[in-house]
Amino acid sequence: MAVKIRLKRMGSKKKPFYRVVVADSRAPRDGRFIEEIGTYNPLREPAEVNINDDKALKWMLDGAKPSDTVRNLFSREGLMEKLHNAKNEK
Repeated sequence: MAVKIRLKRMGSKKKPFYRVVVADSRAPRDGRFIEEIGTYNPLREPAEVNINDDKALKWMLDGAKPSDTVRNLFSREGLMEKLHNAKNEK
């Protein structure tokens, strides 16, 4: 089973709101997920990102791969740097 960290689209038409979720890669985009680890609201200025750092790091250290968009969000929040530091400490 390949685990991904990706966005689940919420909100109404033309007003997207996303939840950052951990899901099986075979599950549909807005379907079943394992755990919700944050939110992303692109309509706010600047875009609002709330992520539970501990859960995200735990999942990535356990092998979950972030999607391209989630990887960019994590980089902006400084999470990718924390991940590299955590891997170097092991």
